[in-house]
Amino acid sequence: MVEVYLDHAATTPMHPEVIQEMTRIMSEVYGNPSSIHGFGRKASFELEMAREEIAKSINAHSTEIVFNSGGTEGDNTAIIQTALTQQGKGKHVITTTIEHSAVTHSMDYLEQLGFEITRLEVDETGQITVEQVEEALRDDTILVTVMYGNNEVGTINPIADIGALLEDHQALFHTDAVQAFGSEILDTKALKVDYLSISGHKINGPKGIGFLYVKQGRPVPVMMHGGDQEEKKRAGTENLAAIVGLKTAIKILSEEQKRVNKMKYEGFKQIIITELESSGIAFELNGHPENHLAHILNIWFKGAKSNLILSKLDLLGFAVSSGSACSAGTVSPSPVILAMRSEAEKSAASESIRISFGYGLTEENIRDFSSALVKTIQSLSK
Repeated sequence: MVEVYLDHAATTPMHPEVIQEMTRIMSEVYGNPSSIHGFGRKASFELEMAREEIAKSINAHSTEIVFNSGGTEGDNTAIIQTALTQQGKGKHVITTTIEHSAVTHSMDYLEQLGFEITRLEVDETGQITVEQVEEALRDDTILVTVMYGNNEVGTINPIADIGALLEDHQALFHTDAVQAFGSEILDTKALKVDYLSISGHKINGPKGIGFLYVKQGRPVPVMMHGGDQEEKKRAGTENLAAIVGLKTAIKILSEEQKRVNKMKYEGFKQIIITELESSGIAFELNGHPENHLAHILNIWFKGAKSNLILSKLDLLGFAVSSGSACSAGTVSPSPVILAMRSEAEKSAASESIRISFGYGLTEENIRDFSSALVKTIQSLSK
């Protein structure tokens, strides 16, 4: 049986060139970047070269890149630590109802500490408007955090417009761009964000590595205390092999490659949709029809439970999901889709699947999957 991986929004296979570069570092560059001898200087050179390359990819300065363990640490640091350091100016924070759990749980924690959280409701496409942010802003608002592109349905939010709105306000602006980075061309200056979270394993890089963009001149939200690494912004000896792996993955995923991938993945979506339509299967798409991440396709099959669809497809060798992989392997109603749908449509949260594309997939894989998906849904409807 041929196995086809269609859950790239959860994590991605490492690119062979990434593995090759990481192996080189682990074999040849084992010094501590903070050491002043030759071994340390060699490691430091690799570290700073990686930082330069990564900064260029989002139009940032190298000093604005703080390496960490990934998106969860980046979100927690940007949200919790920023709120704690800014609470003298107010204790009001704005977010949305469709954030990743790394953000929603950070918000829950801040509430326990006495902060007031405004959670903006999304429309039926999973999107908020800049007008909603403007209406929610108060003199004591210290932080706004809005996801760039949703990890379950792919909807993109108007980040640049929100950034422009906040330019003359004291509130700092953070965006979780973990899911968007592999698909969208990000420019921190154009977006006008103060903090931006990225994770390596979403773009064919290694797990356990990412970075937080911290705009020059903004408060540095330090969570890890200890040594003076990362210019005292994040203590702990840097994971050099993973950082170089992240740099390599980013170089492979150039702006041109992102454009090529977008066209390819939109084509994959159309193959699946056309197959479903021609087979007479009733379905609805979850997410925004235009402003979306190209690699994510979320479909509601009315009356067919997500867990049954996933199980049947898995037995046929196709890996898809029902939503975020951060729910510890459970198949529970999606809070994102619950937030998007009306009361009469709440069943969509337990009857939808997420198909996500990435490196290594072929059109043949997608056609095979489409056929298997049709047969699966037809079998469940009998």
